[in-house]
Amino acid sequence: MSTEIKAYGAKDKGAALKEMTIERRDTQPKDVKIKITYCGVCHSDIHTVENDWGNSKYPVVPGHEIIGEVLEVGDKVKNFKKGDLVGVGCMVDSCRECDPCKKDLEQFCQEGMVGTYNGKDKHLGVHTFGGYSQQITVDEHFVLSIPENLDIKAVAPLLCAGITTYSPLNHWNIKEGMKVGVVGLGGLGHMGIKFSHAMGAETIMITTSESKKEDAKRLGADGVLISKDDEAMKKHRGSFDFILNTVPVSHDVNPYLQLLTIDGTMCMVGAIEPLPEVHGGNLIMGRKNIAGSLIGGIKETQQMLDFCGKHNIVSDVEMIDMDNINKAYKRVQDSDVKYRFVIDMESLK
Repeated sequence: MSTEIKAYGAKDKGAALKEMTIERRDTQPKDVKIKITYCGVCHSDIHTVENDWGNSKYPVVPGHEIIGEVLEVGDKVKNFKKGDLVGVGCMVDSCRECDPCKKDLEQFCQEGMVGTYNGKDKHLGVHTFGGYSQQITVDEHFVLSIPENLDIKAVAPLLCAGITTYSPLNHWNIKEGMKVGVVGLGGLGHMGIKFSHAMGAETIMITTSESKKEDAKRLGADGVLISKDDEAMKKHRGSFDFILNTVPVSHDVNPYLQLLTIDGTMCMVGAIEPLPEVHGGNLIMGRKNIAGSLIGGIKETQQMLDFCGKHNIVSDVEMIDMDNINKAYKRVQDSDVKYRFVIDMESLK
């Protein structure tokens, strides 16, 4: 059984997003039904709407940075109750039986995690629909508790941009006494600065743009390195323990590898596409590493939210109404937002 609700989505490639009706399953024993109050806008939403990755299923209803209030819980739900403030991120299911799932790495499920949108909905036999909608029903395993001391609307992007940057910093044990570089100041980069700073590391914003210096320092950067300045790059060569690379497109990573110290790591979280040739000498000379990271598991995402509650960390956001989403997509593509859009879902009424 299912219920029809309002949503906003694209009916096919190239179509503008507009209001439509979708179905949500009725609450199962382990389900949590959520009234969506805020939903962040991620660049992945745009890639999926435009089928940039070649795997989109239409109609597409994007949105995987979801904040809401529990409306109803199934009779076997243990951790949530009606009225709770909760979140849903990039996943709504996984097999939960493979080795990665048992290690709380559901994002690497060997059968494939089920995305909040564009995934396989085993309940209704269609594909999943995301948070640009009035409600969502999710297995409690994939529902997150939100610290109530935070600015709730600004929490939404933590569920993708937040965990995407927190997870590698946490995995590589960033702490006081370390020097961390964050490449790219956008939706991901601004969160990388905030987390690295809160973890106690010396945090350096690495950017091509002089104009971003002031904002980087406001966000918590201890310094700014202009990557087009050859002398400055030479001065910092061999000094970084870790570099978080958030650049969303293919680019030359060799200059950044030269910044790493012995056994240093650069982790890619932005560019999901081939990179130009990596010079082997930049890895061999210093036993350096280039790595990648994909969001985080549910346990780590909850850990990230609790960390944010403790350190009062949220995203810098600009609020929009649902009917302004197409303009917002254009502005994201033009890098004209500081630093994430969040939709007030009351505007979908």
